[in-house]
Amino acid sequence: MALTQQTQMPSLKEPGPHGTKEFPCAVYQTRAAQKGMLVKHHWHDEAEILYFFDENFHLEINMEPCPISPDCLYFINPGELHSISAEKPCSLGEHAVVFDIGILNFDPYDLAQMQLLKPLRNRTLLFPRCLTPDHPAFLPVRDAFWDILRAFKERTKEDTCPKDLTGMEELSRQLLIKSSLLRIFALLCSHQLFTPVEKDHDKRVERIKATLTFIKENYKEKIYIRDLAGVVNMNEQYFCRFFKKALGRSPMEYVNEYRIKQSLHLLEETDLPVMDICLECGYNNLGNFLREFKKQTHTTPLQYRRRFLMQESS
Repeated sequence: MALTQQTQMPSLKEPGPHGTKEFPCAVYQTRAAQKGMLVKHHWHDEAEILYFFDENFHLEINMEPCPISPDCLYFINPGELHSISAEKPCSLGEHAVVFDIGILNFDPYDLAQMQLLKPLRNRTLLFPRCLTPDHPAFLPVRDAFWDILRAFKERTKEDTCPKDLTGMEELSRQLLIKSSLLRIFALLCSHQLFTPVEKDHDKRVERIKATLTFIKENYKEKIYIRDLAGVVNMNEQYFCRFFKKALGRSPMEYVNEYRIKQSLHLLEETDLPVMDICLECGYNNLGNFLREFKKQTHTTPLQYRRRFLMQESS
């Protein structure tokens, strides 16, 4: 039952838990080698805490820009649509802890579970959006956050330690992570930073999520603007403006990006011929696929596969 440390987050609605089924908690680190999108728009049922080292990132939550200052913490509630991009290359990057609030449940059912954990999972209570160094809760919350990161970083590999000792160390790390999360919750609660949901649900966010889900489920087939606009009952012209304003690219640009991303997975994980990958990813014309692939990756599918295999073998 190993804890999970990961470096890249999947796009769209994520199908499985972060971490493991037994302990759904994971940490992520993102560095920017160049300017541009780092984590595409996605959402998940887990809560997330983000720590940014500097201001050279752009965070968007529920289609709203969130100002980034050096040394700040952001909280993302379950189900919120979010993305991260870099204004310029950043060597320090950002860290994230993603966790299922259910790992903190108690037996028997207690006050914390009734008044805090359950409302957070049901999305009737919200985390604070951001903590900065000028807030008295910032330093102790950041310290607890770093304790979680250290617990993942310092985990012992099973092949370097007796099996029974590895199991006990894994247990101790899980307890440390849970206690650190509870410490964060206690600090936020003591400063009265949790807030009940007051405003009506944002229909714009739900429309974007419905559109992205449709693309994910149908990218292998022909997709027309009328199909996407129909998902959210919009006029095609208005839908295109709405989508581009929300995600910074046209609907078909997004569809092509998603298809090429899937083609990269197939190139890395299978030995399928390029033509089969082309068809599998929704392109009926090899020339169109090759042009779009080169536009996005600056290489060809075969060159990409060779480079990937060389990196894997080195």
